[in-house]
Amino acid sequence: MKFGRSERGQAIVEFAMLLPVLILFVVGIIEFALVWNSRNTVLFASRDGSMLAAEAGNLTGSDCVVLQRIESDVVSPSTSLRIQQVTIYWSDRNGDQIGANQNVYTRTGSTSCDYPDGGTITVPYTLTTPGYLEGSRCSTLAGCGGSHPTVDTIGVRVTYQHFWATSFLQFAGSSVTFTESTITRAEPQL
Repeated sequence: MKFGRSERGQAIVEFAMLLPVLILFVVGIIEFALVWNSRNTVLFASRDGSMLAAEAGNLTGSDCVVLQRIESDVVSPSTSLRIQQVTIYWSDRNGDQIGANQNVYTRTGSTSCDYPDGGTITVPYTLTTPGYLEGSRCSTLAGCGGSHPTVDTIGVRVTYQHFWATSFLQFAGSSVTFTESTITRAEPQL
């Protein structure tokens, strides 16, 4: 079957009309995949940080270890440079923060922690809101008295700013910011 001249031209015109929609669809899929990847990476980092905080309990310098782990968990195509803040907080079993018990770290400046063995960890964070210092955390199964009837549940909340890979979604702003949280019950010490 042979196409006439006008039919070939019609196919080209139809393809030209469909091409922008097809490109729009493909770019949208790529942008969504990159945002989803960043979200999953930040969720993994908050989960890993929460487990480390729960294992460390009330040991001095545990926040630096948590922050260092979060830094190393946020990997390409995401980058730890886009972490806005990390909050380590006392949580109830539903994941809600208890009172003002939180340490808020912003990703500016630096913080160093010295350990009894002579080691030091320096992380690119500054403690802006101290309210849940390591020594105040309860890791004793029988409780620590007061409002700590048993071991604490420790939460880690990571806020991340994802920038669009293309200028395609500039109408929605140049970036999207999201927060992921995870809680873990502290490891009890007898």
